[in-house]
Amino acid sequence: MGSRQHVAMTGNEAVAHAMRQINPDVVAAYPITPQTDIVQFFSQFVADGMVKTEFVTVESEHSAMSATIGAAASGARAMTATSSQGLALMWEMLHIASGYRLPIVMPVVNRTLSGPINIHCDHSDTMGALTTGWIQLYSESAQEAYDNMIQAVRIAEHPDVQLPVMVCQDGFITSHGIESLEVLSDEEVAQFVGEYKPVYSVLDVDNPVTVGPLVLPDYLFEMKFQQAKAMEASRRVILEVGKEYARLTGREYGFLEGYKLEDAERVIVVLSSTAGTTRAVVDELRRKGEKVGLLKPRVIRPFPANELREALSQATAVAILDRAETFSTQGGPLFCEIRAAFYDAPTRPLMRNYIFGLGGRDVGTAQIESVFADLAADLARGSVKTPVSYLDVRE
Repeated sequence: MGSRQHVAMTGNEAVAHAMRQINPDVVAAYPITPQTDIVQFFSQFVADGMVKTEFVTVESEHSAMSATIGAAASGARAMTATSSQGLALMWEMLHIASGYRLPIVMPVVNRTLSGPINIHCDHSDTMGALTTGWIQLYSESAQEAYDNMIQAVRIAEHPDVQLPVMVCQDGFITSHGIESLEVLSDEEVAQFVGEYKPVYSVLDVDNPVTVGPLVLPDYLFEMKFQQAKAMEASRRVILEVGKEYARLTGREYGFLEGYKLEDAERVIVVLSSTAGTTRAVVDELRRKGEKVGLLKPRVIRPFPANELREALSQATAVAILDRAETFSTQGGPLFCEIRAAFYDAPTRPLMRNYIFGLGGRDVGTAQIESVFADLAADLARGSVKTPVSYLDVRE
């Protein structure tokens, strides 16, 4: 494609289109609903000769990640994609990809983890992977999924980072919903991501490296410390890449996006597609004179604690919506981390958590309005009656 275009695409199509423009050396893949479309579209690009990619069909997601790790370790720009049980089957390999400091980019279409089996959206898959050492970017729309894919390559491959990145979008809601979005020209994407120059390669016989050795107590600690420092360094890189992408596209991405927060007393914090529903409710309540707002995190790893505190500094009551359970009885993963981020803050808003939308349970404007109403009741009472509750569950 020689010029920018406004097109109608599903989220999966948009991601596959970004992958085609990135033109990775290797893609190893195994199908799983609702991600299958991504690798299906991409395999057609391979068959049609539109990419130079070596497409490897494997027998499981564990093998998909294993093959991607092998390709990345050899110096190839390598990708895969997955959802739900597929991500869970990759589990041990996720740690190996980050531990080996391999800049793999993997789109993940969020879907609930079994059991019982369910193919619809929640965030239990990627929230379960918070401790695997992967950077995580979340997308509200097909446009954001497309944009995040292109930026993820630059973030992962930065010499100060060298960590894998998950690019997440909501199963079926975004992945299979058709939206209008702007796609860049092939030339623009190729120039933005650049030619991959691996830091290490097992095939570089002039500069030999050891990959996958046994590391005992004398050095493992230091290696994990280096991973943590790389994750810290990614904060700067994510912002730098976001600003450069803004100069190219006019769309700037940071750690989070606020909506009508300047004077908002009551704020909902929520990831991905539900932010769109919340934005509509904010507009409706604003027309009625209510001071409400939305905060949509984009980056969960690294966790933007300082930025979240600053963004919520004017709020007096906050509801954090989690599309995943921790089963700690202390709330969802996003709630626990945001609440902890406020521990040393000089002032803290009243804060409550909702577990919502598990297994694809639909969340409409009525449910979001009820959350804002609960926050109003908390303010009137001066306390939170139920810190953790379940939105729209039948009890």
